[in-house]
Amino acid sequence: MNDVSLLRCDEYDYKKVKTVIDQTFINLGGIQKFVKPGMKVLLKINLLMKKKPEEATTTHPVFVEALTRAVQEAGGVVTIADSPGGLYTEKALKGVYSVCGIEEVAKKTGAILNYDLTHKEVSFTGGKITKSFMVISPALEADLVITVPKCKTHGMTLFTGAVKNLFGVIPGTYKAEYHFRMQDKKDFCNMLVDLCQLISPSLSIMDAIVGMEGSGPSGGDPRKIGAVIASTSPYLVDLVATTIIGISPSEVYTIVNSIERGLCPSDISKINILGDDISTFLIKDYKLPVGRAVSFLDGLPPFMQKKINGWVSPKPVFIHETCIGCRDCEMNCPPKAISMREKKPYVDLNKCIKCFCCQELCPKKAIEIKRPRWVQKFLK
Repeated sequence: MNDVSLLRCDEYDYKKVKTVIDQTFINLGGIQKFVKPGMKVLLKINLLMKKKPEEATTTHPVFVEALTRAVQEAGGVVTIADSPGGLYTEKALKGVYSVCGIEEVAKKTGAILNYDLTHKEVSFTGGKITKSFMVISPALEADLVITVPKCKTHGMTLFTGAVKNLFGVIPGTYKAEYHFRMQDKKDFCNMLVDLCQLISPSLSIMDAIVGMEGSGPSGGDPRKIGAVIASTSPYLVDLVATTIIGISPSEVYTIVNSIERGLCPSDISKINILGDDISTFLIKDYKLPVGRAVSFLDGLPPFMQKKINGWVSPKPVFIHETCIGCRDCEMNCPPKAISMREKKPYVDLNKCIKCFCCQELCPKKAIEIKRPRWVQKFLK
């Protein structure tokens, strides 16, 4: 079925969010359809890095609390987990849980915060581009996986939602290996769909009450959307979310790939929206990252595209006045293209693979992604 629950929720008031979460489950057939007493339920939320809830980088703690309590009321045993960017260590997890407000959620609800750092390589013969994945243990041991993404733009993939949120089941620095192996954006997104099929979340419930626009997934600006989007299909959730914020599905390669695989309809009209009218949510001026595709290259021979891309593609620019010299960008750069000089980062553009992990993980927004100004007119 192509059912998607779409409900309005304009603020992170616990009672209001809990009411909407409860109605979301009703729209999808009732929570008992998914959660059974004693079932181990993993909430795979977005905990990219140490960011306060109001910065709209991570799944909001009020949203996580409301969903946790709904699952617990149905008898589920909740574990909250993610492998944030950077090191996958107990110390790193504690810092993220604390700053993002998730530690407090666990104290209130009794939910389990994951500190199991073990992982396992899992074979996936059905993968189109990736035949095995290194996956954190909580994702493998759960009876039910719910992906709980934040609606955000993304410098590399343009949009990050229910599908890309599952990249967080890859432990720590292993993520860099996937970036380095799949430097082409289309290949990388193909891999994300493979991973999503492997994990096969039973539910996808998106926090789109306040999303992020502009230089996402961490350096952008909060933007009120006022929606909670949910489905048994992460692909449908992403199609509805991108429609709301005005991104064409043809620009988001995870969606393009899911359509090609028959996992998602090509047209929003083929989705059965349960709840509020989608037309009341549409945003026409949602700011997009500068890393979006350059459409005028389509149709050119590959060798010409590669050459022209070298001239027009976006590049990371370091704001040394803002930089605190933490070295997060250097340590997490997949191709090791960043080096420090006098405690300031510099990038070798000949090595840069345009994954923008540096910008994504910068705690001070000291990295901007820029491209030549003349290119911008083609992206309007």
